Amino acid sequence: QMSWRPQYHSSKFRNVYGKVANREHCFDGIPITKNVHDNHFCAVNARFLAIVTESAGGGSFLVIPLEQTGRIEPNYPKVCGHQGNVLDIKWNPFIDNIIASCSEDTSVRIWEIPEGGLKRNMTEALLQLHGHSRRVGLVEWHPTTNNILFSAGYDYKVLIWNLDVGEPVKMIDCHTDVILCMSFNTDGSLLTTTCKDKKLRVIEPRSGRVLQEANCKNHRVNRVVFLGNMKRLLTTGVSRWNTRQIALWDQEDLSMPLTEEEIDGLSGLLFPFYDADTHMLYLAGKGDGNIRYYEISTEKPYLSYLMEFRSPAPQKGLGVMPKHGLDVSACEVFRFYKLVTLKGLIEPISMIVPRRSDSYQEDIYPMTPGTEPALTPDEWLGGINRDPVLMSLKEGYKKSSKMVFKAPIKEKKTVVVNGIDLLENVPPRTENELLRMFFRQQDEIRRLKEELAQKDIRIRQLQLELKNLLNSPKS
Repeated sequence: QMSWRPQYHSSKFRNVYGKVANREHCFDGIPITKNVHDNHFCAVNARFLAIVTESAGGGSFLVIPLEQTGRIEPNYPKVCGHQGNVLDIKWNPFIDNIIASCSEDTSVRIWEIPEGGLKRNMTEALLQLHGHSRRVGLVEWHPTTNNILFSAGYDYKVLIWNLDVGEPVKMIDCHTDVILCMSFNTDGSLLTTTCKDKKLRVIEPRSGRVLQEANCKNHRVNRVVFLGNMKRLLTTGVSRWNTRQIALWDQEDLSMPLTEEEIDGLSGLLFPFYDADTHMLYLAGKGDGNIRYYEISTEKPYLSYLMEFRSPAPQKGLGVMPKHGLDVSACEVFRFYKLVTLKGLIEPISMIVPRRSDSYQEDIYPMTPGTEPALTPDEWLGGINRDPVLMSLKEGYKKSSKMVFKAPIKEKKTVVVNGIDLLENVPPRTENELLRMFFRQQDEIRRLKEELAQKDIRIRQLQLELKNLLNSPKS
């Protein structure tokens, strides 16, 4: 039967609008990477903005204190220790000045940014993590546990690193192709991944067990995001008619999506961003300038379209400010940092709920995951799950976390996971890898030759001393 009521969705987020920062509050003159890898190349927290830059030889990224807006000098210091392009960067959610990066050089590195930002180029990482045999495309921090990091490589493996010991402690080996995206549920007890093999998986990360799997033949999945505690997943992808679409899934039954929605006929990847506090979903197309937003509910129709932010400048990627870095006095509920490659520009875009009152708006700022971890690595690895430690944004939150990162002392040179030594000689698969291996071996041969020459000299010296001792008249 037909309902006479119009399909009108009443919501306090009905009129959320996007507000672009003034030019002097943007970051300008940044040589944003031209890499075509589908990542954001940008990470932001309440203190720093990090952007992967174009660089000759090796890979580098900039780290800029947030208050240092405006034009960035061409010789601004960089983090530049990687030997290959940097493919992903992520800030530690609990320690403001710790950032993880991964690269085509097969390594993951952990960097400590000094108070007030970099004064000179940084080449020495706190930790270098070697365990993947091919380039590493993604890194993700565990949402509730301190010092647990996930990395996904082109060797189709996900490694779980315990940074307290600086070693991989688990390997998830269920993918048959390149992993495109990783997302955690609220307490980090489940991991969902999308993969080039067209499968969507829900994984128990500690055991590596696949709990649910969807074969997405009609909806080629690209990106996935857990929708907080709703027991739902949202994927973005491409339909069989090559239109962009989104699909909503029940995490406990991936046999069929709950609903699918066509978005448009453009070709760029759709990046999904979910805000569990407001139940809002933002969809940003790579290569176009639009950000659409929806409200998500547990009842049908599940997805309610709200509005669209439009801009003529195409985005290459987007960084997202954590909740505690937002301006609550302006009723800001989300903030993007948009990478505009052509202009070398990073543009903050604030999502604002229009309200007349100046007082703190309790209803749009519920308690939110804060900067304190709920678990230690040993507790989480031992099987404990805990919800995030929540905080209120009422005090115009600015207190920084007390935690500091201590790098473990490392000596061991083998990495054994599930009985496999990951550092054994893995055959090179590309010309670049072959060249890198060749140069590494050349260096090693040179070093060994020098060592040998030194030892020869030492042996001669000792022989002479011995001869002298034997020839000296016995005293």
